[in-house]
Amino acid sequence: MKPIHQIIRKPLVTEKSNQMKETGNVVAFEVAMGSNKVEIKQAIESAFNVKVQDVRTMVVAGKVKRTGRNFGKRSNVKKAYVTLAEGTIDYFGV
Repeated sequence: MKPIHQIIRKPLVTEKSNQMKETGNVVAFEVAMGSNKVEIKQAIESAFNVKVQDVRTMVVAGKVKRTGRNFGKRSNVKKAYVTLAEGTIDYFGV
């Protein structure tokens, strides 16, 4: 298995992810493009000491952006929605 910090990039803290966390015990993370569901599950369980029930992944295509007369493309991003069987994850330690 790859190191945890190479699999989990950062937590996604948005309105949608906060609502999913409160209602369905689902948390969202940005993960590495080359990671699979098994690696993500193992990384979340070992990093946060929780039990993972399900992992759903999706790849979000990067947008084409314009700067003056030039065009560029943002990088693609892979998201993982992780359903927790037991326990919670507190990002900020409050």
